[in-house]
Amino acid sequence: MPQLLIRNLDEETIQNLKDRAKRHNRSLQGEVKLILEGCAARPDESPLAIAERWQGYFAGCNFSDSTEMVRQDRER
Repeated sequence: MPQLLIRNLDEETIQNLKDRAKRHNRSLQGEVKLILEGCAARPDESPLAIAERWQGYFAGCNFSDSTEMVRQDRER
C-alpha cells in the first residue's frame, strides 16, 4: 500500500490531531487516514452541496419555536 509523508506540521496541529484521535479511540495514524479519506471522497464539495446534505439530514425533524425564549432573554 502506498505511503504518504507530510513534513513541517506545526506542533499545535499535531496536538489537535492527537486529541481528536484520542476522543475517537483511534491512533493518530488512523485518525489522519480517516480525515484524508473523507476529504478525498468529496474533493470539491461546494457550500451549496454541503447545505443540501445538511437539509437532508434534518428533513422531517421538528424544532420548537424559540421566539418566546428570545423575547424573555431580551427583557432581562
